[in-house]
Amino acid sequence: MAEKRNKEDSIIIQDFSEEMKNSYRDYAVSVIIARALPDVRDGLKPVQRRILYAMDELGLAPDKPHRKSARIVGDTMGKYHPHGDSSIYDALVHMSEDFTLSVPLVDGHGNFGSIDGDSAAAMRYTEARLSKGAMMLLEGLDKNLVEFIPNFDESEKEPVILPARIPVLLMNGTTGIAVGMATNIPPHNPAEVLDGTMALLDNPELTVRELMEYIPGPDFPTGGTIVNKSELENIYESGEGKIRVRGKVTTEKGEYGRTNIVVTEIPFTASGSKTRLVESIVALMKDRVFDEIYDVRDESSKEGIRIVIEVKKGRDVDNLLAGLYKKTGLEDTYSVNMLAVKDQQPIVFNLKSILQEFISFQKEMYTKEFTHLLEKALARQEVVEGLIRATDLIDLIIEVLRGSQSVRQAKNCLIHGDTTDIRFKSAASEKEAKKFDFTEVQADAILAMPLSRLIGLELLKLTEEAAELAKNIKRYRTILSKEKELLKEIRKALEEYRKVLAGDRKTELIDEENQVYVEEVKIEDLYVFIDRFGYTKVLDEGAYQKVTDEQKAEYPQIFSMKNTDKLCLFTAQGNMYQVKGMMIPRCRLKDKGTLLHNLSKVGREEIIAYIPFEKLFESMVFFATAKGFVKLVSGVEFDTNRSMVAATRLEDGDELRGLSVLSAAEVLSHKLRVLMVTKKKQSLGFLLDEVSEMKKTGRGVKGISLESGDEVLGAVAVMPTVKTIVVDGDTYDATKIRLKSRAGKPSKTKW
Repeated sequence: MAEKRNKEDSIIIQDFSEEMKNSYRDYAVSVIIARALPDVRDGLKPVQRRILYAMDELGLAPDKPHRKSARIVGDTMGKYHPHGDSSIYDALVHMSEDFTLSVPLVDGHGNFGSIDGDSAAAMRYTEARLSKGAMMLLEGLDKNLVEFIPNFDESEKEPVILPARIPVLLMNGTTGIAVGMATNIPPHNPAEVLDGTMALLDNPELTVRELMEYIPGPDFPTGGTIVNKSELENIYESGEGKIRVRGKVTTEKGEYGRTNIVVTEIPFTASGSKTRLVESIVALMKDRVFDEIYDVRDESSKEGIRIVIEVKKGRDVDNLLAGLYKKTGLEDTYSVNMLAVKDQQPIVFNLKSILQEFISFQKEMYTKEFTHLLEKALARQEVVEGLIRATDLIDLIIEVLRGSQSVRQAKNCLIHGDTTDIRFKSAASEKEAKKFDFTEVQADAILAMPLSRLIGLELLKLTEEAAELAKNIKRYRTILSKEKELLKEIRKALEEYRKVLAGDRKTELIDEENQVYVEEVKIEDLYVFIDRFGYTKVLDEGAYQKVTDEQKAEYPQIFSMKNTDKLCLFTAQGNMYQVKGMMIPRCRLKDKGTLLHNLSKVGREEIIAYIPFEKLFESMVFFATAKGFVKLVSGVEFDTNRSMVAATRLEDGDELRGLSVLSAAEVLSHKLRVLMVTKKKQSLGFLLDEVSEMKKTGRGVKGISLESGDEVLGAVAVMPTVKTIVVDGDTYDATKIRLKSRAGKPSKTKW
């Protein structure tokens, strides 16, 4: 019973919503801190830090052979990062991309992807090693500069942070999506970042504006042009904002009087997807959005990017460029959010505060390094001084060693002068031995000293080493006691790193207003063919002239419209959808065509009428519903830029069953008749003059009195000369439909 009580006591009763809240909070914190966001000090996410550390443990320095990526991923996953091999390999590949990072951290060998968007080969095929830039992050890892903690299963140790000697967070930038927050820091020119860091090191009171004299703006590896330079100061002050980035273009003369627009640099947002950028331009050319374009070619090579856009003779190149900037990835927006982790908390930094955190981290690292060097020098000084002193007393020490019965006895004599049970040649020797006061470290060094130390040249080296150690110890103590000297050392190191990382700026910074694109549209006639399955074919004038009457007979719907017009689709559910004429792909008559459902938001609604807007705008529209309501609506009512509007108001369970487009002349003739056929094959006719004109939001007036269980199958408004009508796919004799008054009862008709 006691055991049962203990089990009952261990049950925790908690509200389900509270448990979910706590669990999700823990998950969110884990994603933010341990997965998605970089540390402000070394600029790395945990997976990147673990990969670099695993590679360092494998000895993959820049001057060593490459090692299989699968081995690196395996070590990283098995020892430090148990989150799946694909995510680790993706991070490894990303750190090798020179079109994404200003300072690649991995030197990849094999297919590591490309700026075209090609993915890397499988990890079993590629090899990698650390780059020179990565060594700047790992330097000093063996000097006890950073804390090491147990890994996930406590079988290994891993560093909490890398002793990064360069501000790689600004140099390479980063991107990451956490829970409820995201980071997006653009890359910068390494030399400019180091210049700014040294300037802030010299004068901590510098403002963001003054820092921008050294770091004027982001510098993307893909080049391009930032066109809102004046907004960068606010972005760097707040740590948030939007940067407009354009590809770099030139123009040159093409063949046959054409002009070529040549793209030599693409926006950073398109890095890794150059092919998609080219494909989007080609698609817009084929869809006649850019009718000015004659051809698009990607002539890129190892020498660089070269995308050629041929512009037709006599067309406005500047206007086309404005259109390309507006409708393609040739100009894009980079959203800056300088979010990073500090003391386990996500914080939005500005330009100055990121550099301040880096400098503070460097002070800590260099203080630990010089403390380590001082301790090491003092320990060595102790040994060297002991060895020098021992060489002067070497004969006596040899006598002690020969007269001792054990190493412990000899060591005790060297440290404490204890000569008990040691045999000496003379009392004088024993008296001198009692004066020994070597330290334990010195005694161990003397006992391990090889005879070669007694050579004169070796003695000289010991003396020189002692002098050098004394000099270094004094220097280390000066650096550790005076911050000014410490900052000098940091600056000296940064200057050396700058020599290695120096490179010209790639991204141009300018201020330029958004250019307005004026669509150049060549107005032409289009001929729309719609088959019984709803597939649409659009032919131009030349192709239409070649169509035979026999071929036309195969299509229930054929009409013409301008390419600048819109095609209005009316559905049985009472809605109207619009499709721009230029958005309907052109094809040959023998091609299958395109479903209009795929070009609009019609979805599963049943289309009952296709009408060009220009015709609709100048007409009156007659509507009839399944429940027998009728009305007239002016075509002007349907003038809208929206892709979908309600064409009429329907009661619950009602549907649109009839729609006729009538010219003003036909309506004013007062001869039009409304002919209605019901599901029970009954019919009714009356004059259109009895139908009221309403807004499109009106329900309509009663057109027919239906029997129980009956409904309108179809209705049309036609001139008296019309002999047959088509309702629901069937042909009816119009002369058999008796004329009565509106809202009358239908007559039984013998068809």
